[in-house]
Amino acid sequence: MEKRVAIVGAGISGLLACKYVLQIGFNPIVFEADDGIGGVWRHTIETTKLQNPKETFQFSDFPWDSSLKEDCPSSQQLLDYLNSYAQHFSIIPNIRFNSKVIDIDYVGGSNEEMKSWELWSGNSSPFGSKGTWHITVEDTKKLSTEVYKAEFVILCIGKYSGFPNIPEFPPGKGSEVFTGKVMHSMDYSALDNEVAAELIRNKRVAVVGSEKSALDIATECANANGVTHPCTIIQRTAHWILQDFNIGGINLGLLYLNRFAELLVHKPGESFLLSLVATLLSPLRWGISKYVETYLKLKFPLKKYGLVPNHSFLQDISSCQTAVLPEFFFEKVKEGSILIKKSQSFSFCKQGLIVNEEPKPLETDLVIFATGYKGDQKLRSIFKSSIFQNYINGSGDSTVPLYRQIIHPQIPQLAIIGYAESLSNIFCNEMRCQWLAHLLDGNIELPSIKEMEKDTKIWEDNIKQNARNLRSCIVTCGIWYNDQLCKDMKCNPRRKKGPFAELFEPYGPTDYQGLVPNGLFGNNA
Repeated sequence: MEKRVAIVGAGISGLLACKYVLQIGFNPIVFEADDGIGGVWRHTIETTKLQNPKETFQFSDFPWDSSLKEDCPSSQQLLDYLNSYAQHFSIIPNIRFNSKVIDIDYVGGSNEEMKSWELWSGNSSPFGSKGTWHITVEDTKKLSTEVYKAEFVILCIGKYSGFPNIPEFPPGKGSEVFTGKVMHSMDYSALDNEVAAELIRNKRVAVVGSEKSALDIATECANANGVTHPCTIIQRTAHWILQDFNIGGINLGLLYLNRFAELLVHKPGESFLLSLVATLLSPLRWGISKYVETYLKLKFPLKKYGLVPNHSFLQDISSCQTAVLPEFFFEKVKEGSILIKKSQSFSFCKQGLIVNEEPKPLETDLVIFATGYKGDQKLRSIFKSSIFQNYINGSGDSTVPLYRQIIHPQIPQLAIIGYAESLSNIFCNEMRCQWLAHLLDGNIELPSIKEMEKDTKIWEDNIKQNARNLRSCIVTCGIWYNDQLCKDMKCNPRRKKGPFAELFEPYGPTDYQGLVPNGLFGNNA
């Protein structure tokens, strides 16, 4: 049978998936709704920069240009980097721009037949004997639709776009009673820089949220309006914030991103011995978290402005909820161009917002919700089949069950890249794409559906144990995770030179370079 591969999305994950699928000899087609590559990085506010040092946020075989001196590049510099990567590996010819995927539908085996399968796709192969994906694509310029067929689909649609998470309000207390403008950070970020600047100029802006987008937007508003029209951040939950990855002279990677650090935490499917070690070393785990918290409380006026979180730093980093501060953030707070209000409740009124039921409203011209996205709902909505939609569990008490954070045990001939998070998503998603290339080329044999479901449950339980929420975050056991992928690919998981380096050096993108040889085993003809 044919082995056509379709990729949805040309953000970082889509570029990686295309690169590695090309590398093993396939000719994939990439559908991208926008007119260029980059995904969410095409729609960021002007001042947004990488939170990571560039050495931790790069492709394994395509380093940043040596002429780039900034440690944390801007969004435009990142876009330039992505375009250079796509040109270097000849990815662009495989992308169909202005092609929005409306839905995908699996046509072939009946629902009853698929439910009876013991192996994924019925035969544990990425290319089943019957099924074909029908992909409905809209040309966003001509407004016409066409159905494409593929034997395998890779979803690289991301979690942070398309489906904004906006709080709901009782009747009479929502935005309908407000005379000003209300929008989500997604819509603000999508504006042209000049249009965005004009929108906030001389406006009283309130930003609802406590993570990176909220801090960035508030700083941009403060830069535009100063103390004349201060920007107010309304936040329910404070999170630990960093200036950079240097914690009192110690690189954060030495504390959390090496094998020794992973000995301190419980890992999915660990042996009794490793579990015992993690338990015995729990005082050290607690001590490291307290060291970071103490340093941050000394470094920043968190207590003064009510920004000391009620949870540990370990919980935040295990949930992928730490944020790097924009430049001069606390200087803006000190001068009064950024105001911070802790709020357990708020509602709209004609003049603005009622915060914590205070008698005097917060007079506002513009309210921007930086309240995140409904990633599960976005993923669910792309499937035409209600059965497949139900497999993408968005109940709030579990994560989307993905084997190796890539394969849904019940959805055949399909992979999802980019759902699980880490501190460097370019890094972890490249590992997944290398694993997927081995799978597509027949070098990985999947276990039974029952075994895959058992494994996903183990990972989900681990996330519940370590994190504050159910975001699928693998920061504190990322090396453990990559070890599993390496073993599946029949590659040596020990990537360092010498036992000391193996134990204490942080792992990064270049450690996993070359896990997919050109052509691999040539089973894709």
